[in-house]
Amino acid sequence: SLGQNVIVIVPGANLLLNFEDLKRASDVICKAKVVVCQLEITPAVSLEALKMARANGVKTLFNPAPALADLDPQFYTYSDIFCCNETEAEILTGIPVGNLEDAEKVGRMLLERGCKLVIVTLGAEGCMMISGEEPIPKHVPAGKVRAVDTTGAGDSFVGALAFYLAYYPKLSMEEMIRKSNCVASVSVQAPGTQSSYPYRKDLPQDLF
Repeated sequence: SLGQNVIVIVPGANLLLNFEDLKRASDVICKAKVVVCQLEITPAVSLEALKMARANGVKTLFNPAPALADLDPQFYTYSDIFCCNETEAEILTGIPVGNLEDAEKVGRMLLERGCKLVIVTLGAEGCMMISGEEPIPKHVPAGKVRAVDTTGAGDSFVGALAFYLAYYPKLSMEEMIRKSNCVASVSVQAPGTQSSYPYRKDLPQDLF
């Protein structure tokens, strides 16, 4: 039905990415401002990329998608920012996320596993953020929009967050998340996952 998330994954070439490829890309990784990893490539390769980034002072953003119940615990300790949605959160922790209270429980559990900062995305409800430095969780709401196709909204959010971390590092995390929510909300208002951000003329100018 309208606005529902429907995804088919055909990993293909993604699973061919290996440690040799990572070595060849090491210069780029080590000079980056932010490295984003997830699980659509072999998990061990993603983990090695996070380690490489962390060893060179690069900020790491990890999105456990598609989630694995037996995720290597090192993913938590090598993630500066650990960003998951409700479904991924439940697979990782066994806690169904139906509201902010559940998201807070999940966030605290992931912090205990070694994450520095956890963001649980909650679709139309926005996000819940919690960190070791700010143990009181913050709810960052999303604007109300008419969702046509939510496929790729999480990718839009993570991509936007990486952009703000890299280019606007002086913004507060709460403000980065608010802006990333805004970008994700634009992406769900048209069919398909190809958001035309940042080329849309109708985007709020304070996104930049």
